[in-house]
Amino acid sequence: MAESLPAVLGEGGAGNKVADLSLAIGRPAHAALVLLAGARGQLLPWGAALVGAAVGLWFALPSEPGAASYLIAALTLALSACACAWGADLSRPLWIGLACLCLGWLACGLRLWVVQAPMLDFRYHGPVMGRVVEIDRSQSDALRITLDQVQLDRTSPARTPERVRLSLRARLPGHDPAPGQVVMATAHLSAPEGPVEPGAFDFRRMAFFDRLGAVGYTTAPLMLWEEAAPGARPVDRLRSYLSAAMLAEMPSQAGAFATASMTGDRSAITAETTAALRDSSLAHLLAISGMNLAFLIAFVFGLIRYGLALVPPVALRVNTKKVAAVVSLGVAGFYLALSGANVATERAFIMVSVMLCAILLDRKALTLRSVAIAGIIILLWKPESLLEPGFQMSFAATIALIAGFREVDRRVLAQAWPWWSLPLFTLVLSCVIGGFATAPYAAAHFNRFTDYGLIANLLTVPVMGAVVMPAGAMAALMAPIGLAALPLWVMEQGAAWILFVAHWVAGWDGAVTGIVAPPAGVLPLVTLAGLFGVMLTGRWRMLALPPLCAALALWATAPRPLLLISDDGALVGLTGPEGRALSAPRGAGFEAKNWLENDGDLAPQAEASARTGMVGEEGFRLFAAAGVNGVALKGRGAEARLQEACALADLVIIPARVESPPSGCIVLDQALLLQTGTLALYPTEGGLVAYPTRGGGRAWSAPGVDAALWPRLIAGSGVNRSGSAPQGAPAP
Repeated sequence: MAESLPAVLGEGGAGNKVADLSLAIGRPAHAALVLLAGARGQLLPWGAALVGAAVGLWFALPSEPGAASYLIAALTLALSACACAWGADLSRPLWIGLACLCLGWLACGLRLWVVQAPMLDFRYHGPVMGRVVEIDRSQSDALRITLDQVQLDRTSPARTPERVRLSLRARLPGHDPAPGQVVMATAHLSAPEGPVEPGAFDFRRMAFFDRLGAVGYTTAPLMLWEEAAPGARPVDRLRSYLSAAMLAEMPSQAGAFATASMTGDRSAITAETTAALRDSSLAHLLAISGMNLAFLIAFVFGLIRYGLALVPPVALRVNTKKVAAVVSLGVAGFYLALSGANVATERAFIMVSVMLCAILLDRKALTLRSVAIAGIIILLWKPESLLEPGFQMSFAATIALIAGFREVDRRVLAQAWPWWSLPLFTLVLSCVIGGFATAPYAAAHFNRFTDYGLIANLLTVPVMGAVVMPAGAMAALMAPIGLAALPLWVMEQGAAWILFVAHWVAGWDGAVTGIVAPPAGVLPLVTLAGLFGVMLTGRWRMLALPPLCAALALWATAPRPLLLISDDGALVGLTGPEGRALSAPRGAGFEAKNWLENDGDLAPQAEASARTGMVGEEGFRLFAAAGVNGVALKGRGAEARLQEACALADLVIIPARVESPPSGCIVLDQALLLQTGTLALYPTEGGLVAYPTRGGGRAWSAPGVDAALWPRLIAGSGVNRSGSAPQGAPAP
C-alpha cells in the first residue's frame, strides 16, 4: 500500500514530498501490522486490557457522557465488525482493538441504565420493613442486615430505596434474622456517603451499583414480621442453614473461619479475628477466591478421577479425566452460588470453567487467555468491578503466577531438581510472586504493607490446601449419612492453626507499615507496567520501566491535605510535626480512621488527638494552618461561644446550623458542610484552598455545591473576613 502512494499522488514538487512523508509513515505502520499479524493467538490479553482501559476512562470522567458518545461507540463497533469481516486481513487486529474499546464504553452505559434505583435524598427516622437478603458484620463488629422489598413510613415508592443496610445496635435481645424473612425495626437512615476526602474511594458509587439506596442503624430490637415464603431466597437460606450447622459443630473463631471459607458467611467472625488476618496478610484465605476454589476443585477432580480409576470396568470404558471435569464444573457452579458470587469468586469460577472446558476439548488449560476471557466477561457484565480491590488484586496475582511459572518452567524446572524439593519450591515461589504482584494494590487501597506476610503465608497456605478445603469437601460428602463430625473437626483444627499464625505474626513488632494513599494516576501506571512486563518479550519488556518509575515518583511526591474537615463539622484534622492532629478523641471514627490511614498513619484516634497542632480544651480547639487561624467548636454550648471564636480566628468550624454568623471570620457550619461534604484544604499563597467532595455530574454523585464555584480560597491575617462562605478563587 505504501509503495503505491507515489503513483497515486503523482510526480514532482509537493507530490514527492507528500509521497516521501507517506512512505516514512507507511513503512513503520506496515511493519507494525505485520508484527501484530504474527502475534495472533497471543493478543486476547491485550483485548481485555483495552476493555479495561475504556471502562477506566468512563469512570474517570467528571460528568456523565452524553447519548452521542454511546451512539458514536455503537457505530464504531459496527464499522469495526464490518472491517473485520470484509476488510484487509492485515488490519484486523487494529479493528478488533477498536471494537474492544467500544465494547467497554457501551458496557458501562448499559450497566448504568440497568442499576438505576432510588437513593434516599433525606434523613429518615421511623419504621423500616423489608426482606432479609444478606447478613454480615460492620466495621464496628455489629451484626448487619441488608433488606430488599423495602417499605418506609410516609415515603412514596418512587423515593423508597430498592435496598437498605442496617446495623443492629439494640441493647435488648431481638429477633435473630435469617435470609428470606420479613423483619421490621425503627431505624435511622441516610444516603450512602461519598469519599471521606477528595480522591478517596467512593463508597456511594459502590452502593449505587449495588442498588443500595440507604444505610443506617437501629437501637431498637429487630422484630419478625413474616417468615420466609416457600421458595424465597433458596441459595441464601441454604447458606444460612449450612453455616448454622457448621458453627454448631465448630463453636469457635476457628469454626467461624472455616465456615466463612466454605459458605462465604462471615457474620460469626469477630473484628479482632479480621484484624489479625489483615495484619498478617492472610485475609485472602478468608475471601472465597481463586485459591479456595482451586483447592476445592483440585480435590474434587482428583477424588473423582482416581476414584473411578479404582473401578476397572469403568476406567476401561470411560474417560475418567473428562468425567471428573464435568463433575468439578458442577461443583464449581454450586460453590459460586453458595458463596455469594463476589468478584474474586466469579473470576475464579470463569477461569476454572475455561480450564475444565479445555480439558474436555483436549486443550491446554491454564494460560493467560483464560484470564483474559474471565476479565472480559466480568468487565462487560459488571464494569464497576474494575475499581474494586478484589478485582485488581485477584487478577494481578493470577496473571503474575501464570507468567511467573511459565518462566520458571523454561529456566528452572527444566533442570534436574530433586522430586522432594519441587513442592517446597513451588510453595515459596507462588507466595513470593503473588505477594509481589498484589503488594501495590493492597498498599494503595488499604494503606498498609504486611512486613511478615510471606512467612505467614508459607506457614498457612499448605494447611489451607491440604487440610481445610479437603476436609470441608469431605464433610459435605459425608453429611447426608451423618458422618460429617470427623471431617469438620479436622477442618476446625486446620483453621485453628491458621488463626494462631495470624495472631502470632500480627503481634510481631513492625508487622504492619503504613503507606500513604497514592494519587489517582498511580495504579493505572503500575498496571500498565505490569502488562508490559508480562505480555512483552525480550528487550520490549524494558517498556515497563517508564510507567513504573513514573508511578513511584508520583506516589512519593503526592501532597496530602494540610487540613481536613468532616462533612458534619464534628472533626478537623491538621497535618503537624507528629502527623495529623485531630480535634476530638472520639466521634466521626470512620473519617478519623481513613484520614490517618491515607496519611500512612496507623495510630488510633485518641492518640492523634493529643498531638501537637491542636491546642485548647475539648470542644474549643485552636490551630493555625498556612497563615489561617482556626477554631474547631464542638459539643453543648458551641453556638454560644461562636462570637468568642470569631474574635480569635479567621476560620471557625462548628457542627451546627448557624442562622446569623458573626462578622469578622469565616464560619463553616453544618448547613454549608452538608453541601460541600468533607473539605480538603491545601496551602497556597495567602491562605488555604478548599476542595469539596460533594457535587459532580455523575449519576451516583451526591447533590451538593456547584463544582464550578470551587475550589475556594480561605485567607488569613484578617483578609476576606466576610462572615460567610469565602469567595471563589482559582486553584493554585
